[in-house]
Amino acid sequence: MNSFERLFDVLHYQNAHFSQEKCISYKYSDSTEWTNYSTRQCVEIVDQYSLAFLALGVQKGDKISIISPNRPEWNFCDNGMMQAGAINVPIYPTSSESDYAYIFNNAEIKYVFVSDADLYARVSHILPECPSVKGIYSFDAVENCTNITEFLSHADEKYRAELDKRKASILPEELATIIYTSGTTGFPKGVMLSHNNIVSNIKGVQSSLPLVKGQIALSFLPLCHIFERTVTYYYFSIGVSVFYAENMDKIRDNLLEVKPHFFSTVPRLLEKVYDRFIEAGNALTGPKKALYFWALRIANNYQEDQGFSFKFWIADKLVYSKWRERLGGNLIGIVTGAAALQERLARVFNAAGIKVREGYGQTETSPVVTFNRFEAGNFKFGTVGMLIPNVEIKFSEQNEILVKGPNVMIGYYNQPEITKQTIVDGWLRTGDVGTMIDGKYLKITDRIKELFKTSGGKYVAPQVIENKLKESRYIEQVIVVGENEKFVSALIVPNFLVLRDWCNQAKIAFKSNADIAKHPSVVELVQKEIDRINVNFGHVEQVKKFELMQEEWTIDNGELTPTMKVKRKFILQKYADNIKTFYN
Repeated sequence: MNSFERLFDVLHYQNAHFSQEKCISYKYSDSTEWTNYSTRQCVEIVDQYSLAFLALGVQKGDKISIISPNRPEWNFCDNGMMQAGAINVPIYPTSSESDYAYIFNNAEIKYVFVSDADLYARVSHILPECPSVKGIYSFDAVENCTNITEFLSHADEKYRAELDKRKASILPEELATIIYTSGTTGFPKGVMLSHNNIVSNIKGVQSSLPLVKGQIALSFLPLCHIFERTVTYYYFSIGVSVFYAENMDKIRDNLLEVKPHFFSTVPRLLEKVYDRFIEAGNALTGPKKALYFWALRIANNYQEDQGFSFKFWIADKLVYSKWRERLGGNLIGIVTGAAALQERLARVFNAAGIKVREGYGQTETSPVVTFNRFEAGNFKFGTVGMLIPNVEIKFSEQNEILVKGPNVMIGYYNQPEITKQTIVDGWLRTGDVGTMIDGKYLKITDRIKELFKTSGGKYVAPQVIENKLKESRYIEQVIVVGENEKFVSALIVPNFLVLRDWCNQAKIAFKSNADIAKHPSVVELVQKEIDRINVNFGHVEQVKKFELMQEEWTIDNGELTPTMKVKRKFILQKYADNIKTFYN
């Protein structure tokens, strides 16, 4: 096999060219050791899944859902069903039961694969509403649920000829997966992606990422999201070993265990890593503390073309090297996407020798459109980088970014009218507003739907203001409001981790985050930060009033999407009364 044209070809391609002893690794809940699957084992297990699907009577075009955190069985099931001609419809484990029911019915799901007892209970609860679902299978042993071992027991070599026939009949341009976007409003839309859509993306980034066969990647973003899924296929295509983190709480431990060379992430997690760096500095005293924050100030002024300097060498030796050790010590790169990365964070991480590169894309583009390269001269802070090969962009009269290329989706499942509105003359309307910097770097400035107009008739781009506010070490999350009002206000989630240290040093007593958010000295501190940041904006864009939230916005509480983007509409509804007080 000289190349790969369909997604299920990728593991076979690895097996033919650079078979690995550790293709996929995972630490199961009942073990303290990593279980390693070689490339050869992965290919064999995937075939067993395919044969079992054929024994089950699965037909080409049938829709099957996986609802599971990242684990090897996710990949086995994914590749196994695609070889049998079925369409993978992955769903976030954190989605609501109403979303499950909507997707099952909209896509006419035939079978569902879940990871554990909790997900089985949630899915089985809505089955009476979902007549298309014929059965549920679990990766873990779950009472009253057919286990994956029983499913695989039906695999029989007598179906081998049929499997070969099915695989041969699948064309690169055929539908491979339907991914329901998590979205920030309403029910999700089913994005139809072909094998070629995603394969073109894999090949488009292959020559521009710094990885080589035999290196290690740690994976923790959800595989049901196109970002991590495409990245994982990319790892397979070049022979990089994939280790799945145990869970989000164990990422720090797994980094030290696995010592990866690479991982992909979202800005929210990098913000939390940065907060830990600040926490470590605050724990110091005297000259050590002064030296630590001296190094941090230097990092804040890091430039793309930064050459050698003695002060950087000192800062690296005494401080930055410790940061790299906290991330395993072997990192050669991190790619971040799904939301805007604070420019300040990009400078700090890169100054420390941790190469963070921001990219841009959507589920509808499989996902990559642009990303900052890892070599000098091809990245720029504050932008989402350069186009990947064979992808074009242009701008509408409203500066909306339009995308054309082999990575652009087939369309939205069962929604032809919305598809026609979104893909016009071959160009995908992204809904994002942007501009080009230096003729080659794309900069995202806002979302068209998030722009709002004040009662004075002036347009405000909230994302620009929010990103600037989040540069304050005391501000964790923020939403800027003011549509049809006289002035701009903000709902702010304080950085409670940093403020706890600040309160302790200021001898301010507190028992909870709510106490911190309500304390007059904390409110005054944040007001000073807002006053400092307001000078960057025109009068109409400046934040005049704000309220400190008493708890962090989370996925579980419905304020964030599974990729940790703020659900603006949900928060505006939830805190409508709070917002009214700004303008009463």
